[in-house]
Amino acid sequence: MRKARLLAAATVAGSVIATTPGIAADLTFWSWRQEDKSVYEELIADFQKTNPDTNITFEAFEPQNYQTILSTALAGGTGPDIIHVRAYGNLETVAAPGYLRPLGDDVDLTGFSPLAIAAETMREDGQLYAVPFASQTLVIYYNADIFAENNLTPPETWDEFLATSQSLLDAGVTPLANGTQTAWQNEILVGALVPSFYGAAFEEDLVAGTATFEDERFVGALGKLLEITDYLPRGFTGIDYPSAQQLFLSGRAAMFAGGSWEIANFRNQNPDLNFDIMPSPAPAAGEPRLVSTFFDGGYAVNAASENAEAALEFLRFTTTTDFGNKLAAKLSNISAVPGVKFEDPLLAKIAEFNQTSASYLMLVHFRYEEPSGSVLLQQGVQRMMAGEATPEEVGKEVTEGIATYHAPFQQ
Repeated sequence: MRKARLLAAATVAGSVIATTPGIAADLTFWSWRQEDKSVYEELIADFQKTNPDTNITFEAFEPQNYQTILSTALAGGTGPDIIHVRAYGNLETVAAPGYLRPLGDDVDLTGFSPLAIAAETMREDGQLYAVPFASQTLVIYYNADIFAENNLTPPETWDEFLATSQSLLDAGVTPLANGTQTAWQNEILVGALVPSFYGAAFEEDLVAGTATFEDERFVGALGKLLEITDYLPRGFTGIDYPSAQQLFLSGRAAMFAGGSWEIANFRNQNPDLNFDIMPSPAPAAGEPRLVSTFFDGGYAVNAASENAEAALEFLRFTTTTDFGNKLAAKLSNISAVPGVKFEDPLLAKIAEFNQTSASYLMLVHFRYEEPSGSVLLQQGVQRMMAGEATPEEVGKEVTEGIATYHAPFQQ
């Protein structure tokens, strides 16, 4: 039934292309990225220099409500012509019912990373549904002025990280701004602080089905988080994401575990903040320092659009280096477009960090079915940091939850 609907949607879209005269069209473009509206309007203006008869209206929604708003509109046969879709499991929620037009050979993605393409490809039918737009990387932000005032250098190993945190605490500075009240921030702590402990080989074993989250590499990595509880803000279990951001932005905390998407936001909120970034600490000197990475979404075409060819033309524009360079420069994002130059020194650092990386585990591999691996891990780490669960218990609960649908964990 679902495949028939996909074919029907593609047939409708194909007939629209055949009957649409030229590229003259009025398009709508929906996104969850409200803070990026002015930049997208500038990018649309660039597109219109060579496509003057195509008008595109960009509309952004609250991020937490976007997926529901989008799915409801698409289910009703409406929605935008161009859709800013998320990746992995969230992509499949709108691709599987036939709401998106498969891109096939309509858009050339030569040179794009296979991982980027995989993020916007549905597993069941193997078809690509969106042009990947950016990757995100989890890092540790640090206040360079606070470090300088306390004669500190960015730590490289875990022991140095703990010693630096203790020095900051002794100087009356909160070392880490993060709290644990906002559930998804607990998954960030794992992805930003300890991927160097579980390592890239653990991810490979997970995918191959030869390891679970009860593996001592993962459980040991979770245990490292218990060593930082003294360095989080007082009452950290009650501190939410916006409060944690403000602790760092105001200079009341020296470090913040977060994603590369914070760069533009931090600069906008406090242009005077002198901050830098570092990857996760290594277990010991000379060992790899991994960062967790994922692809953040892509640009897709509504299968029911009456302006599919014009929408596809805009998607082709999103694959150009001009588009990618401006997106990187204006939004401080690591564009997925091959050949983009990162003039921003922080983006250049992130691109370098990405050479030694692992996937943001749950989003990339276990956020497709329920119970979501992300929800299981977030809740488990939240309880663990509050002293209500051990790392071993968290690893067991995560494995058992995922095993309800993931066959390799059922053995």
